[in-house]
Amino acid sequence: MNHLNNEFDADAGDVAEVTLDRAANVLLMDSSNYDNYKQGRKYRYYGGYATKSPVRLAVPKHGHWHVVVDLGGGPGQVRASTRLLSGASV
Repeated sequence: MNHLNNEFDADAGDVAEVTLDRAANVLLMDSSNYDNYKQGRKYRYYGGYATKSPVRLAVPKHGHWHVVVDLGGGPGQVRASTRLLSGASV
């Protein structure tokens, strides 16, 4: 599956802020769910289809996280940047 991935360590209460150049799926997931995503298996995530930028996703608990951006199999390309905001609010 064609996608962008940005990974980071974060604490509960941190916010992943994603800036997009077009509408896309923006998914926040832990490492095991990211592995499932890459293998085409069922996975759980926070976020979804975003039509406005920036997108802010709250990190639910301390750990290693992935922000995935994809077009859901649709045509074209997407550019995205991600930054972690420590202790920010959504």
